[in-house]
Amino acid sequence: MTKAAIRWGIIGCGNVTEVKSGPGFSKTPNSALMAVMRRDGEKARDYAERHGVPRWYDDAAKLIDDPDVNAVYVATPPSTHKEYALMSIAAGKPVYIEKPMAMDHAECEAIIHAGQQAKVPVFVAYYRRSLPRFQKVRELIFGQLAIGKPRIVNTVLYEPHHPRYQDPANLPWHVRPEISGGGVFMDLGCHTLDILDWLFGPIVSVSGQASNQLGAYPVEDGVAMSFQFGNGMLGTGLWNFDSFKRHDQIEVIGDKGRMAFATFGDGPIHVENMEGTHDYRVANPLHIQQPLIETIVAELTGHKGACPSTAESGARTSWVMDQVLRDYRQETGQITSL
Repeated sequence: MTKAAIRWGIIGCGNVTEVKSGPGFSKTPNSALMAVMRRDGEKARDYAERHGVPRWYDDAAKLIDDPDVNAVYVATPPSTHKEYALMSIAAGKPVYIEKPMAMDHAECEAIIHAGQQAKVPVFVAYYRRSLPRFQKVRELIFGQLAIGKPRIVNTVLYEPHHPRYQDPANLPWHVRPEISGGGVFMDLGCHTLDILDWLFGPIVSVSGQASNQLGAYPVEDGVAMSFQFGNGMLGTGLWNFDSFKRHDQIEVIGDKGRMAFATFGDGPIHVENMEGTHDYRVANPLHIQQPLIETIVAELTGHKGACPSTAESGARTSWVMDQVLRDYRQETGQITSL
């Protein structure tokens, strides 16, 4: 399915596409943004005019059927990822899906199966895999052996209750289970879990607990989990979205040192070992998804390299979150397709 150039269409041109992803499609070599779609046609037209996009639609099927679009970026909330991914695959067009890949692992499996049967590539927007900052983390751990052999990993993210979740009558989709599949853990925690998968391999065993302490919305606001990688390395994770201040850290302990860095932002990568301490600073690009988009375009156009964020890797992260949230979903009746 090698193509000379990739002509993208975006389904769901919302906030994430304004700076993080949208401009990256046009700024990547052999790539262009040809069309955008949003159910509110006026918003789609406004986006197209502001970003110099030739066409806009208020119907996803029409964008997918556009002969000048040969790849599709699904940037809607998770509840429609499977539907639009399957439509794109049926049309023979490679699809790039926002994270999390779908509402749950079962939906991910359906997308994977369809892509394999049709021989249509599927990618997922876990873009940290291609960011220079996380490439540096990987180099320090496995190239320079800055902390020796990794033994354990601990990750934590806590932050205060966000004001946008204070109006129960107008809750954002991120905390509406019928749209998101879960809470802020699904939206943010998936990035951390995917980075751990990329660094240390698939998580093969996981147990966890979730709770809703504040009661501001129907889904969980706190998660605790423990897990094991295929190589025997162990880890823990804590997330809470009704806490004092904000703290974001992944801590990796090796047999000869320690490393700490954040999932979000571009703060320092802190390394401690027998030689002392050192902070490495690597800034994030303006269009933070562009490095990953470049790998997708390179793969689809037959150039050297391959995208590191596949349907299979994206599905693994959804599987981990399913295991963690299973009991909570059953207790609260928030069952998806499990």
